[in-house]
Amino acid sequence: MFVYEKKLQYPVRIKNCNPRLASVIISQYGGPDGELGASLRYLSQRYAMPYPELKGLLTDIGTEELGHLEMVGTLVHQLTRNLNEEQIKTAGFDTYFVDHTTGVYPQFASGYPWSASTMQVTGDIIADLTEDLAADGAIA
Repeated sequence: MFVYEKKLQYPVRIKNCNPRLASVIISQYGGPDGELGASLRYLSQRYAMPYPELKGLLTDIGTEELGHLEMVGTLVHQLTRNLNEEQIKTAGFDTYFVDHTTGVYPQFASGYPWSASTMQVTGDIIADLTEDLAADGAIA
């Protein structure tokens, strides 16, 4: 069971639009090692964990990653919410904007949409934890 507090873990208050920055940060939302994949990875891998205390830890980490997803989504939204047409074109954000306008869509910085094929859940706890370390290490 998850308990949702209706506030961000850390406040995000961006006043200026910056679609170029948003187009890079979006990868942290739905990129190959982004928060969406991280949360689903931990929340899915927990089922194969034979140790209850570690299963709980994977659940805790997965829900923490959902909080990170919310903060990154807020960043992208605030960086793009008041764009004018010239800013959209100049930043190369026009292809994203055509499909999603000010919505936050999980994709790589290259524009490739998020896919479950970027994460692994093998049922082998050592392999899964190694992948978790590799994916989180790529973010840091």
